[in-house]
Amino acid sequence: MRRLFPGPAADVDPYEEYGDAPALRVGMVMTADGSVTDVEGWTDGIGGAADFRVFRTLRALSDAILVGAATARTGRLGPARLRADLRERRGAPPAPIVVVSRSLRLDWASPLFTEGETPTVVVTSRAAREAGRVPASVPVVTAGDHEVDLGEAVRALREDHGYRRLLCEGGPALTTALVRRGLVDELCLNIAPTLLGGAHHTRLLGALDGEVALEPTAVYLDEGVLFLRYRLAR
Repeated sequence: MRRLFPGPAADVDPYEEYGDAPALRVGMVMTADGSVTDVEGWTDGIGGAADFRVFRTLRALSDAILVGAATARTGRLGPARLRADLRERRGAPPAPIVVVSRSLRLDWASPLFTEGETPTVVVTSRAAREAGRVPASVPVVTAGDHEVDLGEAVRALREDHGYRRLLCEGGPALTTALVRRGLVDELCLNIAPTLLGGAHHTRLLGALDGEVALEPTAVYLDEGVLFLRYRLAR
């Protein structure tokens, strides 16, 4: 990986470069024309090996990984795992996946909830928690009475459960809601050298209340993928 900005460098270590993790960062990959999914509706292959290296690094540097319920329901998401080298550098088990769900319509028999070294956590509202049936093995964080209060959820995850560094991996609905609430500190956007066109286009964000100013803090290049880091204005 080459750092282009600030202070160009020919060979940098992603773990060191991204090591200054803020309270909440978003990590996403997208095509050069702005789609966060490929022609089959997935993000897996958009950025190739270079993106996966940074993807795994961001996970290793985080205390918990936030995903939306729609992402969990695809069945393609499993518990977080760590390669041996990242485990050694992290010095701890993998971060838990934290599924944010308003309805608790989740497949409790999926590997996401039945496998993995670190139990998957669910964030939901108090009303849904009282009405739903969650396996005793699944930790639950309640935030909000009838809707999930993301501000309360982030506070509880950080202060009550010790997940100080949060990483959001989407999807667009959860990312948009976090940005709208002013909860995101950093956007890590990986731009793949691919054009998709409008037929299969999935936007990074939905509707916002207004413009959100971004301050570029770093730019990297690896195998044709541009890695952009932005600080979000409060």
